[in-house]
Amino acid sequence: MGQEFIIDSNVVIDYLAGNLPARGMNFLNRIVNKTPFVSVITKIEVLGFKSNVETSKLLSGFFLDSIIIALNANIVDKTIEIRKQHKIKTPDAIIAASAMNIGFGILTRNTKDFNTISGLKLINPFDL
Repeated sequence: MGQEFIIDSNVVIDYLAGNLPARGMNFLNRIVNKTPFVSVITKIEVLGFKSNVETSKLLSGFFLDSIIIALNANIVDKTIEIRKQHKIKTPDAIIAASAMNIGFGILTRNTKDFNTISGLKLINPFDL
């Protein structure tokens, strides 16, 4: 099996809105069809915005079909370590720590938010 990924909030939104280029959509389709992985932070960020009923159902359905990586002691400790070593926002540090905890990369439009963290594979679906 190839590299697995956690999907960042911006990619979830762009994917569900059909805003990714064709190659990015095809790449995400393969991941989503296998069962997407997301951090609990992504769920909070995406569902935390007010939306109409149709959009809310689409977003909620995506997360019902996803594996949500919850916070645990290892992820909390890794988040603290990342925050001490890098200038990174706490939600991004949690997403990075979650990915690293399970040996996954991150699919994100904002690779600059994570690119100082060594050993973390990043893919921007807009660059495929």
